[in-house]
Amino acid sequence: MLQRLFDLTGQVALITGASRGFGLEFAKLFAEAGALVVINGRHPETLSTAADVVRKHGLVETAAFDVADIPAGESAIAAIEKTHGRLDILVNNAGINIRKPLQDFTLDDWRAVLDVDLTAIFALSRVAALGMAKRGHGRIINIGSVLSIKGRASIPAYTAAKHGLLGLTKSFAAELGPSGVTCNAIAPGYFETEINKELMARPEFVKFVNDRTPLRRWGKVEELAGAALFLASPAASYVNGHLLAVDGGMTTTF
Repeated sequence: MLQRLFDLTGQVALITGASRGFGLEFAKLFAEAGALVVINGRHPETLSTAADVVRKHGLVETAAFDVADIPAGESAIAAIEKTHGRLDILVNNAGINIRKPLQDFTLDDWRAVLDVDLTAIFALSRVAALGMAKRGHGRIINIGSVLSIKGRASIPAYTAAKHGLLGLTKSFAAELGPSGVTCNAIAPGYFETEINKELMARPEFVKFVNDRTPLRRWGKVEELAGAALFLASPAASYVNGHLLAVDGGMTTTF
């Protein structure tokens, strides 16, 4: 019974931004749980290296495209559907951030972040949901942030996108639920990832995060993967429209 709750055998999962960080950890765990995992990234070379890592845990394929290139993403999903006859799980993990003071933050900066962190997720999810709804089953998992519910200076586009992502998650959950498709989001706190290298190099900011996190530390990338597996698995069959914070308790005090 316990094993069946988290079993993904026979399912096909697409994970964006999976050549490193959270996405790579998700891919390894999903493959270990029995899924055929299609990992996405912009660069075929780094994606191939990541696939070699995932292959040690199970079945993996690659799909190299920029999520901001909407036609390319739609074509990738169509190819998965054609090849495997299904796409059961979509994890929208790819994202970018631009940190600048407000007076230096341009409209191009704004558009670049929103294109990747919100618009691409809408576009990919919309297309993936078509096949899922026809089959009466599917899981869409969006990777948000504690900034889906909080705010910080100097990252207006990222904060807006992550707030928007929560609304998008709830809207998809409401519309797709009757078709057997769930849509949920995960809100990571501060993790030791490549996107946070600049912040981790600032001792005062590391202390700021630690002081406001009840566990008094930053997360490790592998500590997020279990939440994604839960939402993708039969164990979460009645979870829909939910934002799961994995933040060491930061949002209880932040």
